[in-house]
Amino acid sequence: MKAITLRNIPPEVQKAIQEKVREKRISANRAVIELLQERLGVPRKKKRVLHHDLDHLFGTMSAEEADELQRFVVEQRRFDKRFFGK
Repeated sequence: MKAITLRNIPPEVQKAIQEKVREKRISANRAVIELLQERLGVPRKKKRVLHHDLDHLFGTMSAEEADELQRFVVEQRRFDKRFFGK
């Protein structure tokens, strides 16, 4: 089902939807879906979280620094394999 129209929503249900919208800062559509999923016990798909806290560093490393970092990472992976079998 792609879309559904709801009419005559009881005031207490409308209030619950509005509270979810304000609390999570999401659309009313998303709030209704989340409330239905919660009530029905349907697991939600986990969203992949994107982190942007290091974006300001992108492109600031020299080629030499990148090579040094890569060597360090390779050495750490060898250590992990020796001790943790991964």
